[in-house]
Amino acid sequence: MQQKSSIPANSNYLRRYHTRKTSLHKPLYQQVDNIIRQRLIDGVWEPGDALPSEMQLASELNVSQGTVRKALNDMVAENLLFRRQGLGTFVSEHTERRALFFYFSIVGLDGTRVLPESHIISCEERNATLKETEKLKLDRGSKVIQLRRMRFFNNVPTIVELITLPLEHFPGLGTEIKPPNNLFRFYQKEYGITVGKAEEHLQAIAAEEEEAQLLQIEIGQPLLEIDRVAKMLDGRPIEWRISHCDNTNYRYVSERG
Repeated sequence: MQQKSSIPANSNYLRRYHTRKTSLHKPLYQQVDNIIRQRLIDGVWEPGDALPSEMQLASELNVSQGTVRKALNDMVAENLLFRRQGLGTFVSEHTERRALFFYFSIVGLDGTRVLPESHIISCEERNATLKETEKLKLDRGSKVIQLRRMRFFNNVPTIVELITLPLEHFPGLGTEIKPPNNLFRFYQKEYGITVGKAEEHLQAIAAEEEEAQLLQIEIGQPLLEIDRVAKMLDGRPIEWRISHCDNTNYRYVSERG
């Protein structure tokens, strides 16, 4: 498979880039990590692309092959990159499997993992509230898109979601472009935005009247609330999602290591 070359590839540029973009107080492998991560952000290597070999990167960045390998290992652990035996290191894509195993933690009581289907209830563009401004680190007066959707396991309504996005990053979403089921893959394919990590907070709540009707449950029935902020590769928030889950037949699973 042909590998994309980095841009630009002359060593003088890389020395200037290395000095300008990284801190001398950081370990060398972290400085290499920063350079590679910035290239992912800049679209030098796109999802599915093969990176240059460790030897090529080491020569280009004037570091040891072991330093490059450590930086790549950390990014593989974050699922930003993946390796194919005998073929090299590649940029991860937000496939259905990746969405299911890395960003969706609701599973059946028997451990079964299924990515639920979804139905958009509403979509609106408006000025961000103070809370949305804080969560997404927006400037005052910024506009957002808010999606409300239902998610179904085996045609049974199970999750009500409220998803807020900065309008500046998603022009046309919900009006000209209809969002599909796998939103992270959609962000990556349609808008060139890769979600690198997400931070979640959980709490138990009681179902209010409207969501009780949507989920076909009793008012006041316990629900699991998942408050999640997804972040881009450079750490900036890109999505704030609140999910209210009827976990009568499902549970939340978080895997470590």
